[in-house]
Amino acid sequence: MRTAALLAATALVSLLAGQAMAEVRLVMVGQPGCAYCARWEAEIAPAYPNTAEGRFAPLLRADLRQGAPEGITYERKVLFTPTFILVDNGSELARLEGYPGEDFFWPLLSRMLEHSTNFDPDAAVDMPPSSSEGG
Repeated sequence: MRTAALLAATALVSLLAGQAMAEVRLVMVGQPGCAYCARWEAEIAPAYPNTAEGRFAPLLRADLRQGAPEGITYERKVLFTPTFILVDNGSELARLEGYPGEDFFWPLLSRMLEHSTNFDPDAAVDMPPSSSEGG
């Protein structure tokens, strides 16, 4: 009986921890015709959900002209595309304006995650890829 209760409690804690982590998202603000958005789509987007960063902060796409997605608040107006905004529970934590190219994007994103959240690349590798993407 105690074993079943312990297993249930462990499952609940794991579920709640997963839900809390899922609240961290990376919002990519883009617009039609943006050449740097297209480069990001070609160079980064296919791999993103399979990376530690993508598992920890699933991508949410947003259009510059439509404003922030429902439930998300930006600290300030988005002026450049693409702009990558790290949010937790809908509030902006940090942002990366522009796309600096594949060689610079990953280290900048990792540093942003490490400084703004409890991101641990080794722990995030064990998380299943997220298939949820909106915007």
